[in-house]
Amino acid sequence: MKKPKLVTEGRNSRSKNIDRQSVEEILETINAEDQQVPVSIAKHTQMIAEIVKTVVAQMKQGGRLLYVGAGTSGRIGVLDASEIPPTYGTSPELVQAIIAGGEEAVFRAIENVEDNEALGSEEIVSRHITSADVVMGITASGGAPYVIGALKKAQELGAKTIAFTNNQNAPLNDYGDHLLAIDVGPEVVMGSTRMKAGTSQKLVLNMITTATMIQLGKVYENLMVDVQPVNKKLIDRSKAMIQYATDCDEQQADLLFKTSGKKPKVAIVMGLLQVSKNEAEQLLTKNDGYIHRVVDDD
Repeated sequence: MKKPKLVTEGRNSRSKNIDRQSVEEILETINAEDQQVPVSIAKHTQMIAEIVKTVVAQMKQGGRLLYVGAGTSGRIGVLDASEIPPTYGTSPELVQAIIAGGEEAVFRAIENVEDNEALGSEEIVSRHITSADVVMGITASGGAPYVIGALKKAQELGAKTIAFTNNQNAPLNDYGDHLLAIDVGPEVVMGSTRMKAGTSQKLVLNMITTATMIQLGKVYENLMVDVQPVNKKLIDRSKAMIQYATDCDEQQADLLFKTSGKKPKVAIVMGLLQVSKNEAEQLLTKNDGYIHRVVDDD
């Protein structure tokens, strides 16, 4: 019998008899396998750091980060990209996600589209990719033609490219400036890459975009100071951050929030340095939006 060469298509000996296990035993098996994921990622922190540095450098030149994936990998990209604007106050254009099959594929599997390399290439062209951009292809197998077509075209257009897979020696690697292969071993259910492989993708994208936003001054201490306070939860969080950062009481935090134009970053500078809204904004502009630079310069 010919066995699959891909780790992600291999059979997991530790879950071979999972169909005979109790519910509790099934959950214990899954949990034990999931615990291997962050351990696997830890082996690649240096490469992830290089990717973050590339993304930061390109964004400072006006570039964007674009994820390209199919199926689960595409949905993970959509999830990460969609959460950046409200969390860090960025334009939706800054971090984008492309999924094979388009918006419909987010909610319903359209598996055959991932086999079309030309469609991936065409989508990259439609996004007007330039040398300032970073394009990350995400595919557990490393062989999805749609993603290969996209990354190949992005590289031709001069963009920085990242090949993110869960298999070594993946075909996608031929088109990546940075190669990231997180080997999490065979899945609990053979080939179900929505499990450990998908978890590794979510964790890594969290790391990349969070570290990038921190490097861009979107975080002060560990506070998301560029959050868009568009609902009650985020308004309350904004006021709490003002209290933490300035050590003021609730009433003063509310006043700072309102007089800053509901901008937590501006409010914090106002509170820390006892300056007006205009002065706080000027100081932030002078220091490229980094609160710690404003404070250190004072």
